[in-house]
Amino acid sequence: MTSPRSNWNYPTAIRFGAGRIAELPDACRDAGMTRPLLVTDPFLATQAMTGRAIAILNEAGLPAGLFADIKPNPVETNVYRGLEALRFGGHDGVVAFGGGSALDAGKVVAFMAGQTRPMWDFEDIGDWYTRADPKGIAPIVAVPTTAGTGSEVGRAGVITQEATHTKKVIFHPLMMPKVTICDPELTVGMPPHITAGTGLDALAHCLEAYCAPSYHPMAEGMAVEGMRLVKEYLPRAYREGADIEARAQMMSAAAMGATAFQKGLGAIHALSHPVGALYDTHHGLTNAVFMPYVLIYNRSAIETKIERLAAYLGLTGRFDAFLEWVLGLRRDLGVPHTLEGLKIGPERFDEMSAMAPEDPTAGGNPVPITRDTARHLYEEALAGRI
Repeated sequence: MTSPRSNWNYPTAIRFGAGRIAELPDACRDAGMTRPLLVTDPFLATQAMTGRAIAILNEAGLPAGLFADIKPNPVETNVYRGLEALRFGGHDGVVAFGGGSALDAGKVVAFMAGQTRPMWDFEDIGDWYTRADPKGIAPIVAVPTTAGTGSEVGRAGVITQEATHTKKVIFHPLMMPKVTICDPELTVGMPPHITAGTGLDALAHCLEAYCAPSYHPMAEGMAVEGMRLVKEYLPRAYREGADIEARAQMMSAAAMGATAFQKGLGAIHALSHPVGALYDTHHGLTNAVFMPYVLIYNRSAIETKIERLAAYLGLTGRFDAFLEWVLGLRRDLGVPHTLEGLKIGPERFDEMSAMAPEDPTAGGNPVPITRDTARHLYEEALAGRI
């Protein structure tokens, strides 16, 4: 056997712990900002935690602007309006503050700050990122307020192209936040259904990274431990939102999943992205619906790995035990078993089945995804066949 070859990267500077939002001004200064633009979503813009973050910055002599025109699945118009706010306010950096939508949109706004080419020229295809002017990328500080997407440690943002209703991944190595503040106190107010959806998104990231066929044992180790944290702490965070230990451990699991998935994702995300783009569903919840169907589809390629994972998680019964745990966790967290629970029928299956194999995550699936197999999985997820 020859020695494997791969490229690995774990560069994020993370300030982790309860109360560390107080360090936001220091983080902005470390990133080189003097006039940050805080990018968040419309709901969070009305919340006390956001007002406090802006006040902390202003009191520290860092006058902050606010931009909150972001959809739950961000679209290109959100990015362009954010750019207008950045330039009009004379801001020199972005504080991406919120869940995955705000983090992704905020990072792409900062990335596009000084670019002259269209945003779609920087889609995560081959070496397209080299088209960007590195000097035109504004610094980013990320502050997650959910525990799922892990976008706070990522080098990309997912934006929906409105003309095609297709989710696109915009990527550049310098889109990585200069500093990330992970303060679990900011997640205490998440309602149970958002706790479930975001937590299961973290699980999907860890699971697909672990199963992806590329060589990255460091990512696999992080993914396995991330799944253990989800198993032990997501039910606690769901039942008791003020459990700060559970909130902290889920925030860790989210960052671990997103760091691990540089190894790859797969069919869960490839099936989910078209649904989110066309129906504007919650990304993590949509991932959770597809999870068991994709596990069964991939079984021939991943059974041995899942047996090892089941043993680590303390599950007796190998692959079937892991599958039953996933199904039970979904039930306990109120996740629909079928697409019907997301109010999705078969009307657009042809369209989605064409989109899924073209999604950039599809290539990481252990079993190839075609238009026909994507259609089969959509049908299984609608019928609830396990």
